[in-house]
Amino acid sequence: MTPDAMRLVTYDRYGPADVLAVTTAPVPRPRPGEVLVRVRAVSVDGGEPALRAGRLLPFSGRRFPKRLGIDLAGEVIDPGGSRFAPGDRVWGLVGRRMGSLAEYVAVRSGNLDHVSAGLDPVPAAALPAGTTAITALRDLAALAPGERLLVRGAAGGVGYVVVQLGKAMGAHVTGLAGAATLDLVKDLGADEAIDYRAPGDLGRFEVVLDTAGTDLPSFRRLLTRDGRMVTITFDLDHRARSLGFVAAHALHRRRWVRFFSGNPGASLFAELGRWVTAGKIRPQVDRVFPLEEAAAAHRALEAGGVRGKIVIRLD
Repeated sequence: MTPDAMRLVTYDRYGPADVLAVTTAPVPRPRPGEVLVRVRAVSVDGGEPALRAGRLLPFSGRRFPKRLGIDLAGEVIDPGGSRFAPGDRVWGLVGRRMGSLAEYVAVRSGNLDHVSAGLDPVPAAALPAGTTAITALRDLAALAPGERLLVRGAAGGVGYVVVQLGKAMGAHVTGLAGAATLDLVKDLGADEAIDYRAPGDLGRFEVVLDTAGTDLPSFRRLLTRDGRMVTITFDLDHRARSLGFVAAHALHRRRWVRFFSGNPGASLFAELGRWVTAGKIRPQVDRVFPLEEAAAAHRALEAGGVRGKIVIRLD
């Protein structure tokens, strides 16, 4: 029986991780087209600390309280007439409105898919970023076998999947990461793992996948004549300059740069599941925190050196 109330993480002001608090709210009632999901695990998205700190104020506004959590792994409670059945294990995203860091969420059925067989909730929650990797490499950059791919942030929550997918697609992969995580980048399949603090002469690449958003002109200069660069973020300290640079080069026929922020549906999760089932992509969980320690999870991400994904488990 579904309870009337649930626990969730909210914050009522911008600030450090300590502003996060576990509160209670009524269990949501799904609207037409939505599915009620009991959430078991959620990853900490790389942009959430900046959002919580108020560094994205032009986009986030001043209405409080605010919620956290973009992706989820859990099981269906009320399928609401969808293709799912009660008890189905699912993964997906709540969309840009956020709020999956709660014991129950109502999610559009089109944003969910069945979890790949054999995946428990925690590793499943570490993988939804793989949909970003698929869209960036396959659909935007059209990465081809034999091409050279450079991944910035290769050990991070998105980068670790990009490295694996790039290798599976037949590319020569170079990963930039912190010195303490280079062993992981090599273990993920990268042909080269290089300390981003002392990269030296990296050469030229057909594709650059950027997860940092800083110093974009320097990385564009590493592109070959027909090179393509996809960035999934922008420089928070120089927003106008960073976004202006992307806009100025997005329509170039050669050596273009494009910004991409994903909002994947069920078909992309199904595609991700096929890569996982085939053994080409595997989850990488750095640490697991309980819901009550969401602030500690944020502090761990902000400290850097994360190897894959930090996951919050809701039990």
